[in-house]
Amino acid sequence: MDFIHRFVPASGPGNRTLLLLHGTGGNEDDMVPLGRDLDPTAALLSLRGKVLENGMPRFFRRLAEGVFDEEDVIRRAHELADFVVAAAARYEFDPQRVTAVGYSNGANIAAAILLLRPELLAGAVLLRAMVPLVPPAVPDLSHARVLLSSGEHDPIVPKENAGRLAAMLREAGAEVTIRFEAAGHALAFGDIDAAKEWIAESD
Repeated sequence: MDFIHRFVPASGPGNRTLLLLHGTGGNEDDMVPLGRDLDPTAALLSLRGKVLENGMPRFFRRLAEGVFDEEDVIRRAHELADFVVAAAARYEFDPQRVTAVGYSNGANIAAAILLLRPELLAGAVLLRAMVPLVPPAVPDLSHARVLLSSGEHDPIVPKENAGRLAAMLREAGAEVTIRFEAAGHALAFGDIDAAKEWIAESD
């Protein structure tokens, strides 16, 4: 249990757990209100990234804006996945019912987990995600649902890159919904509404 984290038990009859992953400079508290808004009854597991960039927590190293240290991405994705397995045992939530909700850097590490540890997540809400790496083999994501919500005017994530990630996940068999909000890199109300509706459809 070597990530700083918060766990909020489920408050209703459902057995979904939302794995909440912040963007650069966030922490384990940032995504909790969003998680509660998206699913008021789900258990919430919110992590703080262990990599520091100019004092700001992230989930993996980058070499420049949009240029990732792929070796570190791989190592950190496996480390995070192992943590979720340990957390499921400790907090007694269903490991088959984990949906990641990630923003920016958090969405990128969630995408990396889908590509490298496909058995871990039942689905993912990827907010402002881009391709984190090219996996050594095409994973089997035939069980997974993914929502990609990108910004039409995002200066960090080009639309082409978001589309490439959607194509990679579809090639792996995932059911992928991709949408473009009239926004930049920051989230808009439309992103939240779409994520709520998508999660509700998972029941």
